[in-house]
Amino acid sequence: MPQAQDHMQASGREASSDAARPDIETRIDDKALAFAGAIVISVDAMGGDRGPEAVIEGIALAARQYPAIRYIVHGQEPMLRPLVEARGLGAVCAIRHADCVVTMEDKPSQVMRSGKDTSMWSAVESVREGVAEVAVSCGNTGALMAISMIRLRKVPGVNRPAIASFWPSRNPSGFNVMLDMGADVKADAPDLLTYALMGSSYARNALGLERPRVGLLNVGTEEHKGRAELKAAYELIAANETAGQFEFIGFVEGTDLPSSRVDVIVTDGFTGNVALKTGEGTAKLASELLREALGSSPLSKLGALLAMRALKRLSARLDPRRANGGVFLGLNGTVVKSHGSADATGIAAAIEMAVKLAQSGFGARLAARVASAAVSGQDALPEAETQNEANA
Repeated sequence: MPQAQDHMQASGREASSDAARPDIETRIDDKALAFAGAIVISVDAMGGDRGPEAVIEGIALAARQYPAIRYIVHGQEPMLRPLVEARGLGAVCAIRHADCVVTMEDKPSQVMRSGKDTSMWSAVESVREGVAEVAVSCGNTGALMAISMIRLRKVPGVNRPAIASFWPSRNPSGFNVMLDMGADVKADAPDLLTYALMGSSYARNALGLERPRVGLLNVGTEEHKGRAELKAAYELIAANETAGQFEFIGFVEGTDLPSSRVDVIVTDGFTGNVALKTGEGTAKLASELLREALGSSPLSKLGALLAMRALKRLSARLDPRRANGGVFLGLNGTVVKSHGSADATGIAAAIEMAVKLAQSGFGARLAARVASAAVSGQDALPEAETQNEANA
């Protein structure tokens, strides 16, 4: 892949020789024996903005919290080996060599055609092979979704996979789940039902909610408002409360995103991604304005000093690194997408999410939950679903 190769040459990341690869594969085989019975997380070490150093440091942080977890780290072995050994991770990490790197500029279509030698492809492939339970990557979102779809395939009953992310809220857990955050800009009524089923399953496993409250994002809470597909989705989701084991509270508005009224917010990828970027931009602006205000005069600086403890608590509560990690839902395997700019703390949070999902057997539970809709809900709109399949 030309762009990836240029990126590696520009950054001085030279691949190891072919002669070294048999030794690398032997080390992986030896480690696989030691990993037997352990939960294994597959990590793309090359895709983040901060380079493999931040990724390996993130693994080191996660390893302290979860010492029984094992990792397969994908990327250029000559670069990764010293980083792994310097942090004492040799016993918990196997390295799978990959020559190339998917850059943020690479187009998903290009990666699908010629990305087999990349660390991202290798990381997803480990999940497909059953060697690892979950893959984690900080790389190009579009490319990661494309690779994940082509290698893992969609769960039966899922027309369009979705990306689910945490949204800071007033709920006891501190978060709501929102999907889709940009996997597909379109979503028809059966798709939105599937998102409700997948989102509620994710909330149960990630947030420990027995019966999540599901809301459908709209321009108002009145039942007569919204597009035709939203009204159709309203009926479908309401009819699947029992099968999906969730409580449907109806339409919700943008002001409900951070509220304690709902646990799972369902919307199409276009709206979800716009909401996500708007929320991130607003939070950044508020932080900058607060910092300017607290430093604007000697008196305000004194007030900031007196309120330091409260400000630190607020900062920790709103720290985006705590919620790092969007999960690809609807695939035959679990993939966690970390922010590209994540530091070691953020990467550790994404790995923590991967570990929790692996421990809960999330993939099998999600497939069962989606299958439950095939009998009751989605059969209600056969023509719409047929059209969805034609457009996919």
